[in-house]
Formats: sequence, C-alpha cells, structure tokens
Amino acid sequence: MDQATDTLLLYKSIAVGGWFALLFVLERVWPAAPRVGLEERSDGRIGDRRRLGRNAGLWLVNLGLGPLFVIPVSAWAAGWGPGLRPDWWAGWPGLIADLILLDFLIYWWHRANHTIPFLWRFHEIHHLDRFLDTTSAVRFHAGEVALSALFRAGVIVLFGIPIASVLAFEVAVLAAALFHHSNLRLPPGLERGLSRVVITPSIHWIHHHATRVDTDSNYGTILSVWDPLFGSRNRRARELDMVIGVEGEAERGFLDLLARPFQARPPAA
Repeated sequence: MDQATDTLLLYKSIAVGGWFALLFVLERVWPAAPRVGLEERSDGRIGDRRRLGRNAGLWLVNLGLGPLFVIPVSAWAAGWGPGLRPDWWAGWPGLIADLILLDFLIYWWHRANHTIPFLWRFHEIHHLDRFLDTTSAVRFHAGEVALSALFRAGVIVLFGIPIASVLAFEVAVLAAALFHHSNLRLPPGLERGLSRVVITPSIHWIHHHATRVDTDSNYGTILSVWDPLFGSRNRRARELDMVIGVEGEAERGFLDLLARPFQARPPAA
C-alpha cells in the first residue's frame, strides 16, 4: 500500500475510534434500555463484565485479521482495474454513487447471511449477544469478517471501486453500526426523523429480537430505504424489555463462540 492509503487508514481509525468512545460514554449516561437486572433478563451468563470481555475478545481477533487479510484483499481488489466503471463515474459524484451502491449490496449480503445456512453459522455469533450496545457492533466471528472481505473484493473488482471509496464506506458502515446497535436514548421525534433516512436503534433492535420472524427483517446498514423497497421492513415498535438474542439459543463463552460455526448441528425439523 502507498503512503496515501496508510494516511487514509489512520484517519479512518481515529474517526471510528472517536465515534465509538463518544457513543460508549453517552449510552451509559443516557441509556434507552436499563442495564440493571441484566443477569435476571438473560440466561444467567451475561454479567456485564463477562459480556464486554467476550465482545472485546471477538473484536481483538478481527483487529488482528485486518492487516493480515482484510486490508490486503481490499487493496488488491481496488488496484485490479476499472471493472464496469464508466468514465463519468468519478470525483465527488462517483464517491456518493459508490457509497450508495455498496450500501445496497451490503443489504443483500446481510440478507444472505440470514437465508444461507452456511453463512448463518458465522453470522449467528453476532446475534447470540443478549444485550445491545456499541460493543455489539464489533462482535463478529472472524470467519464472517473474512467471508465479507471476499464478497466485498468481488464487488470492488466488478465495479472498479477505488480504495478511497472503500475506506470511506468502511467508516460510514462502522459509524452507522455503532449508532444503530447503541443503547443511546434519543428524543422520539429525533429518532423518527432520522429513521426516514438512516437505520436507527429503534429499527435495528427489532432485528436482534430473539424471535426469528423479527430477526429475519430490517437488514439495512446505513440507509433505511432498502428494507421498505424490498419487503423486509418490520414495522413492529421496539420494546425496551424485549428479549435480545437468537430464538432457542443461549449465549456462550468466548472459546465456544469461536468454535460454534464448525460444530455439528441437529437436522432442521
């Protein structure tokens, strides 16, 4: 990678890290769902420190995977060639078009993670979290991160997306994920207004409800237009005491979470 890319990566880390720290503090000052009684509301294994430790452990694994696999794959794909990109698709209009295109495609990738059993084995680790806050946004199995990087690389090659657009999209995705997973209490009017454009906590928390019909809905990441457009929007109102997780499944320890995608499962009924 060249110096410009290294600089962009540095700015990305600073921006995302600052946004994470801000939301992490704010959601503890103005929480939407109460954290008191967390043990009683779950399976008895979700003490806050242990939960944060599990989420931090998964994040650290992925942090190590970034420079070893994710970043090189994205950089290689961005340098492959112009793909299907026309000459007019450049500059600021091109950047905006790239962000919209990538958000559209990540909607379908997310949806595929819920409908294709092999992908769900890895994505389930994200959903097994029994409470939602900013740390949930970085809780993913390394296998899912690697598969997502390969999918994104194919998109980058196909459409000739430059590395600057890729990094800008990663900042936008991480910022959006931290926001809509957060336990930050927003004024109802503000959240309603934001939800007309972007995914908000009230929309995404339904996606984490431990009822499969709700889990398999609200797949959007940044823009809130894709779910209504493709029939996956769930109009259910968020309830702050709703059970979070995977229907019929309990949270697991850190090592078990790493191993779970590779464990045998009983045949579907």
